[in-house]
Amino acid sequence: MSLNGTQILLVEDNQNDLDLTLHALKKENLANHILVARDGEEALDFLFCRGAYSDHSFDHPPRLVLLDLKLPKVTGLEVLQKVKSDPRTKAIPIIVLTSSKEDRDLVNSYNYGCNSYIQKPVSFAEFRETVKHLGLYWLVVNQPLPTKPAKEMSESCHE
Repeated sequence: MSLNGTQILLVEDNQNDLDLTLHALKKENLANHILVARDGEEALDFLFCRGAYSDHSFDHPPRLVLLDLKLPKVTGLEVLQKVKSDPRTKAIPIIVLTSSKEDRDLVNSYNYGCNSYIQKPVSFAEFRETVKHLGLYWLVVNQPLPTKPAKEMSESCHE
């Protein structure tokens, strides 16, 4: 898979949750272009085109980031804060998908700019249904920003 074809960046360190999410997305035919990051540092490397992803381009962001909060190296909240505070990445939709029931995590996630906060359901059937709905909405229904830089778009409107 080409990195520029990534539609979903799934940031998850728990193998069971990773398997469930991938299974649910595949069942709904929404898993064609998923890149998995196993920790917050790898997610930031991909999103900011550095390290192993230095050949990647800011011109081809993922359509959606599914972000767990409890991650090794760099927490999900730190990832969220860095992505949403940088003009090159702040428009990327980030869905916090977490098992955290803490109000503090919910409030901080929205304060840092998440687009949605979903607590992972306990049952497999509910989890699959949740992933199905969020995948359908964000990848099929929702209109993403064009990948063309805003400056180019405003210039092309005046031609």
